[in-house]
Amino acid sequence: MRNTIDDYDFDIVVIGAGHAGIEAGLASAKAGMKTLVLAINLDTVGWAPCNPAVGGPAKGIVAREVDALGGQIAKTTDKTAINVRMLNTSKGPAVRALRAQIDKKEYSLEMKKTLEKQENLYLRSAIATEILVEKGKVTGVVTHFGQLYHCKAAIITTGTFLGGKIFIGPKAFEAGRLGEFSSKLLSESLRKIGFKLARFKTGTPARILGSSIDFSKMERQDTSDTPLAFSYFSEPKVLPKDSPCWLTKTNSRTHSIIRRDIQFSPLYGDIKLIHSIGPRYCPSIEDKVLKFSSKDSHQVFVEPEGRNTDEYYLNGLSTSLPFKTQVEMIHSVKGLENAVIMRPAYAVEYDFVIPDQLHPTLESKLVENLYFAGQVNGTSGYEEAAGQGIIAGINASAKIKGAEQLVLKRSEAYIGVMIDDLVTRGVDEPYRLLTSRAEYRLMLRHDNAHLRLTEYGYRYGLIPRWFYDRVVSVREAINREANRLNDIVVKPSNSVNNKLLSAGTTAIYQPTRLAQLLKRPEVTYSLLRDFDPNPILDSSLAEQVETTMKYEGYINRLRQEINRFEKLENELIPGDIDYDKVPNISTESKEKLKKLKPMSIGQAMRIPGIKPADILNLSTYLTALKRRHIN
Repeated sequence: MRNTIDDYDFDIVVIGAGHAGIEAGLASAKAGMKTLVLAINLDTVGWAPCNPAVGGPAKGIVAREVDALGGQIAKTTDKTAINVRMLNTSKGPAVRALRAQIDKKEYSLEMKKTLEKQENLYLRSAIATEILVEKGKVTGVVTHFGQLYHCKAAIITTGTFLGGKIFIGPKAFEAGRLGEFSSKLLSESLRKIGFKLARFKTGTPARILGSSIDFSKMERQDTSDTPLAFSYFSEPKVLPKDSPCWLTKTNSRTHSIIRRDIQFSPLYGDIKLIHSIGPRYCPSIEDKVLKFSSKDSHQVFVEPEGRNTDEYYLNGLSTSLPFKTQVEMIHSVKGLENAVIMRPAYAVEYDFVIPDQLHPTLESKLVENLYFAGQVNGTSGYEEAAGQGIIAGINASAKIKGAEQLVLKRSEAYIGVMIDDLVTRGVDEPYRLLTSRAEYRLMLRHDNAHLRLTEYGYRYGLIPRWFYDRVVSVREAINREANRLNDIVVKPSNSVNNKLLSAGTTAIYQPTRLAQLLKRPEVTYSLLRDFDPNPILDSSLAEQVETTMKYEGYINRLRQEINRFEKLENELIPGDIDYDKVPNISTESKEKLKKLKPMSIGQAMRIPGIKPADILNLSTYLTALKRRHIN
């Protein structure tokens, strides 16, 4: 039954309805928690304020991981995608990932509809202004309407809205995004409680009128001819080729305009207005031109914002230069000579909570049952936000129920890599997930997220039984097929060797197992069908088998390394440990350990600046403590 107008008591209040807030709210509600989701503007739920796209290297895998846990981002992407491609197909399986252009407005409407239909979830418009805390535990959230919502837990997912300030040249005004209020009072409330906040900067390019673009001067990039889908719950399909993306480039004239007017930039100008750090992996065009001065041009991807709008997004041309400079700069680019700016580019500076103040569950160390997820933790990207959001929703619900909270290992998910990086190493720039951050990236592939994480989604009530059973069946089928290929022997023959030679690999001169042939880089599962009396027909299953067989030796070595690593992760550090009593560790290490409060020896080892000798002495001390306790 829906809440009445005077019902202000909730299990969980989620502040923000962006990509983190949506996943947090849905996870909480599906877990049976009475959940309130507060959004400043209900017309921009799940908004894509920057690039209208989901996925890419590492990020696309995160969207699949959220899906395998029972989240929404992949499902809504499939419903609203207008152009989708698999990236890095010529490279190894560890770096392949999907990327889809979405219809921005349709995506937002679909997400809002999903929230509205979800049982136990209540969506309301309000600006949160204060977090109420009693005896070290969150008890409620106050809004700018003066309304108090009581809660057992709260999840803050405010994106760029905390103290948000927009810059276009020397002009500056308070806003979380263009056209939307910022939230200053909530920043003040968090500071009063004792949280340490800092500021980051991000930006977005101009949007231009499609009818003013000369696409004939650009390179066309169509959607894939292969059926694709982000979600394991969606049917892969080929999209219509009516929403292509386009590629053009900046040139020396573009760069000279930027250098000429750099004095008016809030980042580089004579009167510097922005002092915070922006994302290294998504820099403004000013950053590119000044920091990579030897480059004659930079790519600009011209991407549609949706099927029912004529706005296009200039991916690669993010800037905070004055409006007139933006016009001249854009007109210098091939194909954009007569482009009409519908919305100017801008930079936004905002507060974030320094993430080493959080446990790996995303619960704050300072206030019990208060969780943080998304850009408020110093990350960038919709996918990173969604990954944190679903974990925060799962854990806030589990904490209220008295159940074990979920901490994904670095060997289990990119989400686990990200959260461990945030809470252990902190951030000195907006954090973006990269494949290079994952030590075990061959284990964390696009194709196997369901095999890695569905069990957790099922355990926490977010995945239906039928899907869980299907994943178990897939895992068993992979093992059966690997064993079958190991049992089948093919004898040398002209037809067999001609096939092998045409594939670019060597012939065989003695009976060889199909499993051994499949380990060759040039041999695919489809090639083996000619030698195999009973091949499997499921292409996704065949892909799993092929990857498993080709990389079996390397994966086995990784598993051995993971087992050694997990012994350190399982060596837990008591929450009430007195580090001053630990002998022979440096003062610097003691201060870092006291501040970050690692949960295990493994996490302590990843804290920057902790000396190996101090880890050894800490481990020895913990072993002695356990012995004394047993005796």
